[in-house]
Amino acid sequence: MKRIEAFVRMNRLEEVKASLEEVGIRGMSCEQVRGYGRQQGRTDKYRGSTYALNLLPKMRIEVVVPDDQLDDAIDAIIKATHTGEIGDGKIFVTEVLDAIRIRTGERGDTALT
Repeated sequence: MKRIEAFVRMNRLEEVKASLEEVGIRGMSCEQVRGYGRQQGRTDKYRGSTYALNLLPKMRIEVVVPDDQLDDAIDAIIKATHTGEIGDGKIFVTEVLDAIRIRTGERGDTALT
């Protein structure tokens, strides 16, 4: 099993969810986070004053998938978030040793479905 952690633009959450559902992945977690990378934040003007926004809002999406669905899930996330502009986001993949469904005690890949 693999855990996919994707940091994407805030306005792309619904597209990611729909894209993952299209490839048969029905579970995910998400939360709003703030951070920066190559964008280095941005500057805005408010009532004549310029101020810097160093930490930009992003969505952090986590999905745990069986090994055979990894490439499909990554492709689905990229398809839903790619604009070609700086700030599209990043995807990290890590190994998951085990998954346990608390209600039934199922373990491994069967706990994911």
